[in-house]
Amino acid sequence: MNMKTVLVLLLLALATIFALVCVLLTRARAPGACQQQPSAQEEADDGHSRVFADLTPEELAQVVQYLRGSLGVPLADAARAKPSDNCIASVDVQLPAKAEVLRFLDAGGARPPREALAVLYFGAQAEPNVTEYVVGPLPAPTYHRDVTVQKYGGKVPYHRRPALPAEYKQIADFFRGRVFPSAPSFMDQVMEYDGANLAAVTTAPRGSRSGDRLTWFVMFQNVSGFFLHPVGLEVLVDHSSLDLTQWAVRRVFYNGQYYRDMSELERTYVQGGVHVEKVRRAPRDGDFSSMRPRVPVAATFPLQYEPQGPRYSIRSNLVIFQAWSFAFGMSVMTGMRLFDIRYNGERVVYEMSVQEALSVYGSNCPGGMSTRYMDGSFGIGRYASPLVRGVDCPYTATYVDTHTLHEGLSSSRRTAALCIFEQNLGSPLRRHYSNLQSLYYGGMVNSALVLRSITTVGNYDYVWDFIFYQNGAIEGKVQATGYTSSSFFHGNGLQYGNRVWEHTLGTIHTHFVNYKVDLDVGEVKNSLVAHDMAFEMVQAPWDPEQQIERPRLTEKVLDMEDQAAFRLHSTMPRYLYFATNQKNKWGHQRGYRIQIISFAGDHVPEASSMERAISWARYKLAVTRRKEEEPTSTSVYNQNDPWTPTVTFADFINNETITNEDLVAWITAGFLHIPHSEDIPNTLTVGNSVGFLLRPYNYYNLDPSIYSPDGVFFTSEQNFMACEVNPITCLSQTASCLPSLPPFTYDGFQNISRL
Repeated sequence: MNMKTVLVLLLLALATIFALVCVLLTRARAPGACQQQPSAQEEADDGHSRVFADLTPEELAQVVQYLRGSLGVPLADAARAKPSDNCIASVDVQLPAKAEVLRFLDAGGARPPREALAVLYFGAQAEPNVTEYVVGPLPAPTYHRDVTVQKYGGKVPYHRRPALPAEYKQIADFFRGRVFPSAPSFMDQVMEYDGANLAAVTTAPRGSRSGDRLTWFVMFQNVSGFFLHPVGLEVLVDHSSLDLTQWAVRRVFYNGQYYRDMSELERTYVQGGVHVEKVRRAPRDGDFSSMRPRVPVAATFPLQYEPQGPRYSIRSNLVIFQAWSFAFGMSVMTGMRLFDIRYNGERVVYEMSVQEALSVYGSNCPGGMSTRYMDGSFGIGRYASPLVRGVDCPYTATYVDTHTLHEGLSSSRRTAALCIFEQNLGSPLRRHYSNLQSLYYGGMVNSALVLRSITTVGNYDYVWDFIFYQNGAIEGKVQATGYTSSSFFHGNGLQYGNRVWEHTLGTIHTHFVNYKVDLDVGEVKNSLVAHDMAFEMVQAPWDPEQQIERPRLTEKVLDMEDQAAFRLHSTMPRYLYFATNQKNKWGHQRGYRIQIISFAGDHVPEASSMERAISWARYKLAVTRRKEEEPTSTSVYNQNDPWTPTVTFADFINNETITNEDLVAWITAGFLHIPHSEDIPNTLTVGNSVGFLLRPYNYYNLDPSIYSPDGVFFTSEQNFMACEVNPITCLSQTASCLPSLPPFTYDGFQNISRL
């Protein structure tokens, strides 16, 4: 045995010992286990990332205490508040202006003051309204300022407020105490109502004109997977009055027929004038809608693990992975958001965030045909599901708790609301096998970092991913799963979907998701450039009689906002990129390309009275000048008053110049869903994935992943079985031990609030 072999074996032994130590450390799953201690630069980055951090429980408590003592009005607990009360609806971080942040991050300026944004419902005022206050500085507030008029151009009318869980509870009490008792025979004989066997699902928007607060509630059997068990009864409730005793039923629908109220339905039923479609009472597990596996557990599914511990680190809200670093947070209303995304220390994206998720339904039942859900109003971040280890994310992923204050006087902790993991995608990022001239193999595993949250808003579950690849690309992706919404099958229902069970119509609907991407490619100011192709007919230089159709590169600078607003189904240049005035080694403008992955249905006709509230969905991509007063593409207040939208995205596009400016890309991706029998019991993520990619385009001088330590290369002249040539050969030694897995825990059924 020569000295070289001894050295290799010694290194292998040390690597194995290191892996075993890492396995022990990963039992606790401490972020950054088995990684080097952070450098002074990384510690500084950690401090910088906190400028974007979510509020802590202590900060949230301080804001509540300050508001209760400083506004001069009593504040009820939103969990029990009546519409006529004053209450705190939510508290979230108020992000500083971008210019302030960049002075702090890049120019050694002062750290911006830490502030909160508090949303309050004032029902106990002469003119009830929604008011937004900026409160600061944290952690010990001394001031608050009303920013409502500044943000929205006026006060927010009270009818636009998102419904609190307390309001849904009050509506449930209204049904039990006043609605159902007014039709005793019908409820007993047709619905077999026992006080607990019906579940009501809200629709939105609420009414047909500005000022309305009328909601169709659709009744289902209260069993597991109740979204698939409609009973044919839908009730339109007018809950616009702040006096609960003034709430009233405005219309009733049953099995294709409309009635003025429940009393008229009862009278008609007793007289034999109601066509009854008796629905078989389902067992508590829902029968066909149950997610219970139909076969016993067999062999365990494959697991993913890191043989030497995670290769990423998390400190506070800062993530570092290979050449990547970014800050992350979770908005109560819009969900995951990332800031200051850097590759090799150079900022690529200032902000990347979810803005809205929209679903537009069709049906021949009133609840279904009038539904246009804008999930931000319900709270994409608020309804982030606790993640199940090993199913929602890899078993050994790092799970992160979040803290929110929404609809109460104290913060709540959402256990495992985010997960972070490195994933071997099972295919090469790049590879080549050369069997001509020189003989060699070169390749690299496609291992990427994933930040994930899963939101459950009513029936649908959205899997939100931000993915970081080792070639400098970033992907934003959403996958849809959960239960499809349904209507009672009757009449011409097949014009609006597929029948998926005896009385169940899977109703046609669209999904649209909007993202904000504030790219800073090389510098803050960028331009938008389009590259594409066109064929040109030329004579062959070597033979004038021969013609060639030659593809050529086309290039255009899109210098006005109107040129950069691409309608949903319009043609868009296939290479569209944010370009900086800086150039790479080969003289090209450094850039990042936007590539959208979408198969969206049609947008609501622009003639619709509510279209302006969702006008962002007109465009698959719109690039605008960044403005501090245009922070979001929509508003949570648009859902309950889309006829007079609080924020209208279409107004952002006013043909301003976008050459050498700070630009924002507003990206919309979506898909059409026509539910079918394979959506029972659940819609699958397979095929229901849309999003976008940000890909470097002449940004580097060559592919930066060539500097990754994950590359593999060997030639025909080398011993590819030698560890120093091909480390994969030695995996049996370096990665032979299985991880000691952390115990399975789940806190997901605590602090549940329902729609």
